[in-house]
Amino acid sequence: MAFHNDPDVPLSHALLEAIRSFPTYREVEHCGARFTVSPFDIYAVCPRCGTQIKMRSFAGDTEFEDVFDAVFEWMSTPAGREAAERRLRQIAEDPD
Repeated sequence: MAFHNDPDVPLSHALLEAIRSFPTYREVEHCGARFTVSPFDIYAVCPRCGTQIKMRSFAGDTEFEDVFDAVFEWMSTPAGREAAERRLRQIAEDPD
């Protein structure tokens, strides 16, 4: 199956920069406690009171994290994982 770029999917340098600069953690404050969680966590647990806090909406609106989830799903296939690992090695070897 061949892949063809879909002209209806908007791609931009701004999108690429947003992905490159995406934070590796999210700072959360609950009941006076500040802590960090993965930006991909759906729930977090407050270390002070133990309350489970919903971190992502999943309300029908597409969130930026959904872009990563789609890539993670693709990477979870054997062929996707192999292609991703190959590209990661190429990126690591690139002197630029």
